[in-house]
Amino acid sequence: MHAPIEIDAHSGHVSAVKFAPDGKTLLSAGMDNVVKLWSTANWELINTLEGHQNGVASMTFSPDGMLLASGSTDTMVKLWSYPSGEFVATLKGHKKTVAALAFSPDGQTLASASYDATVRLWSVADQMERGVHMKHAKNVVAVVFSRDGEIVATSGVGTKIHLWLMPTGSWLASLEETHEQAVGALAMAPSGEFMVSAGFEGNVAIWSIPGWARANLIKAGTSGVSSVSIHPNERLLAVTSEHNVSIFSVETGELVDEAKLEAKGVYSVHFSSDGRWLAVAAADKKVRVWDVSDLD
Repeated sequence: MHAPIEIDAHSGHVSAVKFAPDGKTLLSAGMDNVVKLWSTANWELINTLEGHQNGVASMTFSPDGMLLASGSTDTMVKLWSYPSGEFVATLKGHKKTVAALAFSPDGQTLASASYDATVRLWSVADQMERGVHMKHAKNVVAVVFSRDGEIVATSGVGTKIHLWLMPTGSWLASLEETHEQAVGALAMAPSGEFMVSAGFEGNVAIWSIPGWARANLIKAGTSGVSSVSIHPNERLLAVTSEHNVSIFSVETGELVDEAKLEAKGVYSVHFSSDGRWLAVAAADKKVRVWDVSDLD
């Protein structure tokens, strides 16, 4: 990979990165309690979203790109209007860090996953909790919706991925015998035809949908796989581990390209919607962005 663009983004660890669906903005979340918006035209700071009382651990966009949700170690979820950055609402209910967020495909429901061992569902229209708690034994750190919105997949501290039926949140099945340690990341392909899971032991699994059978297993590293992002073309997959960001072929599992970082923690990775950019969040307070258009 070419030398990246480096952004001195936060005064603490950068915990998450996310490109806006319109491609105009890169968002970064930090342990300095804020979310920052950066222009993808010149990588200059556009706005800073303040309101969380502790570090921001997660964020996601609604399908229409008009609403941003952020989750924090302060146990709160906050909603913001995009692109204005105007504060919309605070969602209170979790007891510990909100580690992951996902909107349903119709944009009407927000799922929040927490270290309090629950996944909660919220109505976007009235910002009220739906009263559905999908319970794990330990921390939940990842959540995604199936493309049809009928299933929610969750994972965390434990080797299983759990599938839950919407809208009731009743347990459907568990995907097992693949990961040996915590399953720290899940990603759904834009087409909805497959899901990717990443385990801390270094395995990345491809699950075909609707059957939820394992289609491929990629040995992505020795340990510490923390985040995954699927390229819009669905042929490439980016994975972060302790010091690396690696790009693999979804079909063959072969390593396509990689970059080693000096940072002692790489926490989040995301492709832009046009597939040109790949952003990474790291412990050294920086965001790095690569032009990966030549890989498409």
